[in-house]
Amino acid sequence: MKTIKILFCLFLLLSCPANAEQISFSKQLKDGQYIFKYQWLDHDNKTQSMDFALTKAALFDRFRMLKAYQSDFAQKTIMQTVRKQLRKQPLNGAQAFFQQKNGKVVIQVKGLDDKNVELAYQKVKEIEQKATTNYFKKNYYQLFTTYDRQTGIKVNHVNIASDSVADFKVLKPIILDKVSIQHIRKVTNFVLSFVQSIPYSTLESRVTSSGAGFNPPAKLLWENQGDCDSKMALTATILRALMPRINMAMIYIDQHAFIGIEIPASAGEMTLEHEGVNYLLGEPTGPALYPLGKLAPDSEMAIIQGRYIAENFHSDGSY
Repeated sequence: MKTIKILFCLFLLLSCPANAEQISFSKQLKDGQYIFKYQWLDHDNKTQSMDFALTKAALFDRFRMLKAYQSDFAQKTIMQTVRKQLRKQPLNGAQAFFQQKNGKVVIQVKGLDDKNVELAYQKVKEIEQKATTNYFKKNYYQLFTTYDRQTGIKVNHVNIASDSVADFKVLKPIILDKVSIQHIRKVTNFVLSFVQSIPYSTLESRVTSSGAGFNPPAKLLWENQGDCDSKMALTATILRALMPRINMAMIYIDQHAFIGIEIPASAGEMTLEHEGVNYLLGEPTGPALYPLGKLAPDSEMAIIQGRYIAENFHSDGSY
């Protein structure tokens, strides 16, 4: 019995992935740019290294306005936009009144003719919807619904990654000098091990945090830490800079996130089909060093049981 227990423990040790290790990290200002230097252990326990430069604009200006969503501030800003628009284009045969009700601003339309009032309400609704859409887009917010139908507002990670690609194109020749672009798996595993080795910070609830704690890709590197949503966005950004035409997806489960890449899977690898596309899945978070196609047991179970949502991050040809 004692022998069986020992063998079982050895099996567990051998089957568990090694933990990521960031051997060294530094950043230094030089000629108006910051030079980042990294060393880490990859999935094969080999030491990898990478040096690259990022501009001050990429680090400090790109998402300077990004902050956690605040509903009161958002509604106030949106209503100011609606007021301005109605001053430019007054309602026909009706007038809009802005009133405070239960801590929120509501719009009431009055007029002598019921038809004019009805048409005015429709116009006000259209203006408000457009103002809300523009506000969300400008500030990188999006409405979010979990697999179990909880709703909230989170950072639009797809748009963040897409708008970060230009700053990360400097990594392409550096990474391709180390790993051939002809081998997508090797390129992806190089990036995964790099991101997995970056220290992890705990993810706040997406439903209640409204984006608090999220670091855009460049800020993540600057602070040398990030939660799983932040690491997912960084991974997607780097992979898009490396492979402009490959289709990807961002996958969310409770308190975790990972990526999907549209490439063929081998036997035993974890995949997900979303909107007719089959994605091979990868864990960017760490500290466990999972190669492409392997997920943590809890993540595998969530996929198998359908406890996830997925968002497309497809190539639009603009990279």
